[in-house]
Amino acid sequence: MEKPTRKSSPPAKVYCLPDERRQLEGMARAAGLSLSAYLLAVGLGYRVSGILDNKRVEELARINGDLGRLGGLLKLWLTDDPRTAEFGEATIRALLSKIEYTQSKMLEVMRSVVLPRAGR
Repeated sequence: MEKPTRKSSPPAKVYCLPDERRQLEGMARAAGLSLSAYLLAVGLGYRVSGILDNKRVEELARINGDLGRLGGLLKLWLTDDPRTAEFGEATIRALLSKIEYTQSKMLEVMRSVVLPRAGR
């Protein structure tokens, strides 16, 4: 006997109003899923995360990496590298502080996007 597949099984119908259908389609699109795959995942109790959230996290991670590299370059100043001789200490220290603050804020945003809503 052949193992049943989803395509060969009867569909589960969901009756909804046109506005509700548009909303469901939008949510499925935001999750990067077809309407059928979205409804199946939600119906089975899976947490569906939006692809937009993942893209935001990836972008924030890139920015965080850029800030880390900038911090590495600023380290040159701390080692009295001649290429950074024109930078004043107050300017460098203020910039380092701002980088650290921005990294901590980005980490908060990444956590809020990645962690389930119940855990927030």
